[in-house]
Amino acid sequence: MKYIVLVTGNSRKIGEARAALSDFDIEVRNKQFDINEIQSRDPIEIAKHKAEDAFALAGEPIVITDSSWDIPALSGFPGGYMKDVADWLKPSDFLNLLNDHEDRSISFSETIVYKDSEQIKVFSQKFSGKIANQPRGTGNSIEQLAEFDGFTIGERQQQGRFSHDPKDYVWYQFAKWFVGKDK
Repeated sequence: MKYIVLVTGNSRKIGEARAALSDFDIEVRNKQFDINEIQSRDPIEIAKHKAEDAFALAGEPIVITDSSWDIPALSGFPGGYMKDVADWLKPSDFLNLLNDHEDRSISFSETIVYKDSEQIKVFSQKFSGKIANQPRGTGNSIEQLAEFDGFTIGERQQQGRFSHDPKDYVWYQFAKWFVGKDK
């Protein structure tokens, strides 16, 4: 059985990886390090830098995942800054920011980066949804508001599910590459 070392402290990301990679018989092992994320508007740059730091700390091939959020009505805010913004702002704060905007669309890009001593490989996928009119479910502020296919991420968490079907995750792209990597 193949395995990856996923560097994250986010249990949702670990669960998503395990759900998707189990179809490919890839075990997910977890390590957690305190990695200082660079500030940038470029989500790929943030993810690559995070992977470089994680690889240096782990001393073995690693995988990281990073999300970047885009609310078009707010000129792309919060972008790669969501981790901090979701802690600072309550759901009502996001709703107040959108009061004067008709556009309630939101998207997030999920980026996975594999890093070993010879290469860095990037996979990314964008998911589009809308901002709900009121918070629903559990989780941080944006998880209670970001709605995809009629449910907020927070509602899916309450149901013991993920925001999307594991087959729709960027993890599938990664897994197809990873299982053929050493052939």
